[in-house]
Amino acid sequence: MSPSENAVRVPKRHADEVETDVALVRRLLREQFPEWAKLPLSAVAESGTVNALYRLGDELVVRIPRNRPSLWSHLDDEFTWLPRLAPLLPVAVPIPVARGRPSGDYPHEWGIFEWLPGENPTPGEVRQSLAGELAELVTGIHAIELEGGPQSVRGDDLSRFDEFTRENLRALEDELDTDTAERLWDEALRVPPWPHDQVWIHADLMPGNLLLRDGRLSAVIDWGGSGMGDPAVDLMVAWNLLDAAGRGQFRAALRYDDDTWARGRGWALWSGLGGIPYYRATFPEFAANARRTVQEILREAA
Repeated sequence: MSPSENAVRVPKRHADEVETDVALVRRLLREQFPEWAKLPLSAVAESGTVNALYRLGDELVVRIPRNRPSLWSHLDDEFTWLPRLAPLLPVAVPIPVARGRPSGDYPHEWGIFEWLPGENPTPGEVRQSLAGELAELVTGIHAIELEGGPQSVRGDDLSRFDEFTRENLRALEDELDTDTAERLWDEALRVPPWPHDQVWIHADLMPGNLLLRDGRLSAVIDWGGSGMGDPAVDLMVAWNLLDAAGRGQFRAALRYDDDTWARGRGWALWSGLGGIPYYRATFPEFAANARRTVQEILREAA
């Protein structure tokens, strides 16, 4: 990820979003963290769907929730758990440095984290060995033994997203093979739930949350939805990033059963179908990958 040259704000992603820019972040820093207020500050164009990012100096990043804190931005959990998770994982994670308060300029809590260098992978165009690195990452996350972890916001039954998914299927009838997609969704809902204790999951392993350095997986960001859940949620990356060959390698390395993979495909289908219409105008790159995710699932089914 890299700062935008001369950019003062990050692109808006949601209709209800609180718009931010460099001037706002600078005011927040002057008010609450004057020791960093004079450092260079620039918007990060690749900011995702949950947080607006502003690079602060060479070693820090300011992360501003996009007016959706009730859904994803759990600073309590991140400040508690990320320092404890970091030494247990094979790649870097963003370590929290300081916690900002709501103010007259911005209504929510916000955070300052260590900056992690790297580039996002391009879906379908990654080297084959990345599948093995992703498998090592997922294995490492799911093997974490830290008691008292929070419940992930995506960690339970797919059926609670049934109405949302069917609405998107109807919206995409003229664009995709929604008959097949709906059949696959129905199949995912019929799969038995995870029969064991919940495990730690990241819950949002998307290309935009993965960083590469020299082509190798180096870091995973955006842990706001992480916690305890069904390991199938983290299998979404098999469809939203990898091609068929990489997916096969990833699956062989993880050794989950067919039911877990079927639920994982359901999570990827839910995410892809939801991302196409929602982000079509505000984040076309995300919508394009959501479409690619669904098409990967449909090709695999064929």
